[in-house]
This record gives sequence, C-alpha cells and structure tokens, in this order.
Amino acid sequence: MSITSVRGFNDILPGESELWRHIEETAWSVFRTYGFSEIKLPIVEKTELFLRSIGETTDIVEKEMYTFIDRHGDSVTLRPEGTAPAVRAFIERKLHTAPVTRLYYTGPMFRYERPQKGRYRQFYQLGAEVFGEESPRADAETLSMLMRFFGKLGVEGARLEINSLGDRNCRPAYKERLYNYLKERTGDLCENCLKRIDANPLRALDCKVPGCIEATREAPSILDSLCEPCAGHFEAVRRFLGLSGISPVLNPRMVRGLDYYTRTTFEITADTGLGSQNAVAAGGRYDSLVSELGGPDTPCFGFAVGIERLALIMKGAAPRKPLTVFVALGDEAVLKGVELVAAWREAGIRVVEDFSTGALKSRMRKADRLNADFAVILGDNELKAGTVTIKDMRKAEQADIEWDRAAGAISGGE
Repeated sequence: MSITSVRGFNDILPGESELWRHIEETAWSVFRTYGFSEIKLPIVEKTELFLRSIGETTDIVEKEMYTFIDRHGDSVTLRPEGTAPAVRAFIERKLHTAPVTRLYYTGPMFRYERPQKGRYRQFYQLGAEVFGEESPRADAETLSMLMRFFGKLGVEGARLEINSLGDRNCRPAYKERLYNYLKERTGDLCENCLKRIDANPLRALDCKVPGCIEATREAPSILDSLCEPCAGHFEAVRRFLGLSGISPVLNPRMVRGLDYYTRTTFEITADTGLGSQNAVAAGGRYDSLVSELGGPDTPCFGFAVGIERLALIMKGAAPRKPLTVFVALGDEAVLKGVELVAAWREAGIRVVEDFSTGALKSRMRKADRLNADFAVILGDNELKAGTVTIKDMRKAEQADIEWDRAAGAISGGE
C-alpha cells in the first residue's frame, strides 16, 4: 500500500512555490517601506495563550485546535493564528520598550476544520501587527499598505469592507440589545448559536448557517450603539482611507471569529471562485489583548492574509526567470562547461546542466520536457570558435554567441 499525505495537509509543488515566493517577496518589499520588520515565530505555543486570547466560545478553541500533552505534561497547541504568538513575543522579549513596534511574519497555521478548495488544515498566512499606535491614522495607513500590496501583486477586484466593534464602554450595551433580539428568535438559530448567545451573542452575526443569516437579517447594527470616542475613531479611519484613494464598504454584520477585536475590524474580499469563502485578508484593532496577556496597556492593529487563497486568484501571475539547459558534447566541452555554468549562475541565471551522454536529439527532447527556455550547446566546433550555440526553445531559433556575450543572451538581455 502506498503512503499518502494526511488529509487536509497540502504539498506546495514547484511552479506553485515560485508564486508563493513572489507573494512573500512582494510583501517584504512593500511592508518595509512602512517600517515593518520580520519576526519568526514558533509553531508550537502553550495552549493557555490561545484560550486567553482567542476566546473559549470561538470555533477555533472549541473544535479546531491541534492540542496535545507533551512529555513534560504541558498542554501545547500548534498555532491556529499568528496574532497571539506575536503578542506573546512582544511581551516576553520586551519589545514594548520601543514607542512603536511594527512586525510582520509568514508561516503555517493549523486548524482541524473541513478541508475544501483554498482551505486546508495546515494553511499559510502572512500577517502584520502594529504595536503602540492608537491613532485612527494607524488603522488607515495599515489598510492602505495592504491594498497597495494587493495592487503590486495585480489582484483585481479587491474590496475593503469595514466595521467597528466598539470598545468595553459601548459594546456591553450593544451585546445586551443583540441578546434580547436573538432571544426572541431562538427557534430559528442553529445549535452552535444557541450555545453561544449567553456568552457572546455577536458570534451569531458571523454564523454562515442560512437559518441564522435570515434570523439576524434585521438585527440591530452595532454602528448605532457606538460611544462618541469609538464613533469618532471610526469616522476618522474612513476619512483617512478616502484621502488615500480608498472607498471602503460598510459591513455592520462583520464581527470576525476572534474575541480580542475592538473598534476597527475589516475584511478584504476578491473574486476567488470560492463563493462565500472569498475573504483573502482580515483583521482589525485589538487594544486590550497585550494587557490581558500580562503586558502593558498597548493599542494594536493587525491583519492576516491567506496565502492559499491569494495564490488561487493569482494563478500564473508570478514573474519567471528563464531556464537554461546546458548540453556539453565531449570531455573537453564538459570541463569548459564547468567554468561557463559557474559564471552564468554567479550572474543570477537559472541553469540546469544535462549530465547525460546520449545523442543531441534526445537531449533536446529532454530539455523540452524540462520546459527550458534556452538550450546552450557546447561541442568541438564551438570550443574552437570560442562560442556556444544558443537555441531558443520557444521560437525554435538558434545562434552562435561568443562566450563573453552568452550570459546576456540567455538572461534575455540580447
């Protein structure tokens, strides 16, 4: 019996991995211009971190975490999201000594949920967190950065949806209004929402069950319950987004799936071909999480991008360096080829050396199967002339080029 991969854990194959690398490199090139630095976070954290930060009534904590007891008897969890680990590092490593800390990270996350197109049990996120900024301008600037990132990648139809969840001053009154509304409609709610409405009625607004969607269609809007500071903050976020040329869509039903959010929350959707699962980025403000996890009072804003979904809508969009196959005919050509290939690679050219010794025709077929852009042939005649024969596999054309000009020809410069 052959061995297969674990269900919900996906291989990222050559061809796909180049696209992922392009996404990550574009993120680095954009985010660093806004002052972000990269942090590498561990995959395993203490389970308590997620119980305290995400919320015990969320789907993640109730049903989706990969949690186990290690050999020391400690409960540990494969990280289901990146914000809580970033906050833990911010506190533990005393990064709060700086007035503002801007971090971004990439890597795998783990949730035991039903695998489907664009969603896996091991999935990858690109996230960023701003620590120490309470101004609404920080929200707007970070969202502008994210939209610029999508623009650099050529993502079409990206749409920013925003909402405000208020804060500890105004949210309790709204939760009571919503609770009373839901209590009158318990017969229409799913089992999960019935279990949660006492602890966190906002989760019903995020439920995707058709009956719950219909039952909450006329639910009171949180935007009507915001206190003056929260309303002013949200209006300022919208104003500064407008100054950046961004027109967000108001979505008062958006509550996100994590309990730590306050004030601004958002999603960016795009046409992924996944129906309702079309969010490619999400996040918001979480001003209380650092203090709740034992750190100083620190206002924060952050987001996460789903790399699988982003890659789905960018299929084939990554720039590709030409691939060259080098074919040496004879022992002397092999020796000279070592020198030439080393120089080309030093110049950043992708070169695969053909080590086989068959006929030239069969070696050209091999280069074609490798999807090579160029085949460079070096035989006795080329050695005497100080040239190589460069065959353009895309155009079925070839030319003899001097050794010192070959790098420019196969890199696309000539």
